Amino acid sequence: MPNNLLAGKVGIISGALDHKSIAWKVAQKAHAEGARFVLTNAPLAMRMGEIKQLAEECGALIVPADATSVEELENLFSQATEHLGGKLDFVLHSIGMSPNIRKKKHYGELDYKFFQQTLDVSALSFHKMLAVAERQDALNEWGSVVALSYIAAQRAFLDYTDMTQAKAMLESIARSYGQRLGKLKKVRVNTISQSPTRTTAGNGIGGFDAFFEFADKMSPLGNAPAEACADYCVSLFSDLTRYVTMQNLMHDGGFSTTGISAEVVEMITQASGSGE
Repeated sequence: MPNNLLAGKVGIISGALDHKSIAWKVAQKAHAEGARFVLTNAPLAMRMGEIKQLAEECGALIVPADATSVEELENLFSQATEHLGGKLDFVLHSIGMSPNIRKKKHYGELDYKFFQQTLDVSALSFHKMLAVAERQDALNEWGSVVALSYIAAQRAFLDYTDMTQAKAMLESIARSYGQRLGKLKKVRVNTISQSPTRTTAGNGIGGFDAFFEFADKMSPLGNAPAEACADYCVSLFSDLTRYVTMQNLMHDGGFSTTGISAEVVEMITQASGSGE
């Protein structure tokens, strides 16, 4: 049941591609909780996705923006504050892309131009977004900025390749800019490390189905679904989490602190044929 947690709050939600996207779920939840917002994505992604349907459902304006372009981000924040009638209370950064993963290049054969694109799209775009917001003084005091990360920022995972470095950089930017914006405007900046989720982007990673099942068996609560991640984002946008900042918050059903589970032991035992 909605509780009007975001009544009167306005913001920007990036990265909604289709109904599988976490950003899509965040938009729906934020709308149900009383928020108004602008939707944004890269022009190419918008042509591939279904964002117009979401905009109609939520009564939201769409402002296309390439998040690697400072000029386009400046236009995004200017249009958002004008359309919404003032400064912003929340921003969601749900942006990630690796040409190396798309081209199925393993970690030892990365194309470095692709690597730079991965970092620019998936991490530096977060710094650019925050820097533009700061220069335009576009965020209200006690505002909240959230970016979506993954545990591969701290641990090595096969086939996640250069996105591992991108997520590590993303989390570092959240800490550094969280300190800066906290002192300047009492704005908090956090990342959420989400369970593997069956999104369009996630399904493009090699071996995703196997790891999804492994993580689900490892996690005491099971994998956190996209809808639950959206609820978590809403809680971070709300006034209930005013003093949470510069954190990478695990939203993974307990995966990140589980050594091994009975389900995984049973699976390995059966696979090795060593069971009784």
